[in-house]
Amino acid sequence: MSKRCFWVSDDPLYIDYHDHEWGIPVYDDQKLFEMLCLEGAQAGLSWITVLKKREHYCKVFDNFDAEKIARYTDKKREQLLADPGIIRNKLKVNAFIVNAQNYLRIKEQQSFSDYMWQFVDGKPIVNQWKERSQVPANTPESDAMSKQLKKDGFKFVGSTICYAFMQACGMVNDHTTDCDFYKKCY
Repeated sequence: MSKRCFWVSDDPLYIDYHDHEWGIPVYDDQKLFEMLCLEGAQAGLSWITVLKKREHYCKVFDNFDAEKIARYTDKKREQLLADPGIIRNKLKVNAFIVNAQNYLRIKEQQSFSDYMWQFVDGKPIVNQWKERSQVPANTPESDAMSKQLKKDGFKFVGSTICYAFMQACGMVNDHTTDCDFYKKCY
């Protein structure tokens, strides 16, 4: 039986997410965009809530195709806000659309991966946390990411959300050192 991080429940979906995604470096532009959107959707909620809805999010948000999302009409927004399969928060749904537009603007200049990974100098920060109390909610790097994203027009990108994004996408390895997956992420 694998030893996992303190936050993993016995939910099979959570276990699979921890074991196969969380903390593994992601460099794909579209996947990074998807994760940024989903982390924003989590604001004020537990990650498992979003994780259980992720498949439906992918379906109704056109597999996070930013070109399509950026052109969503008011009618599409209303359909999304009526969909019980997602978190029906107007500000969060609007943030997906605004963030898609800003994502596309960034991609005109550079890859979104390069843009996001610049905050950790292009390589994962490998932390050595032994216990829950050591794991921060934000860092100077997530503060810088949040500040730049906001400057570039992104929404739902506070420092805590950015740090959760960095953890999820492997920009920081925050598996605790006693977790069997700690060394698998770098």
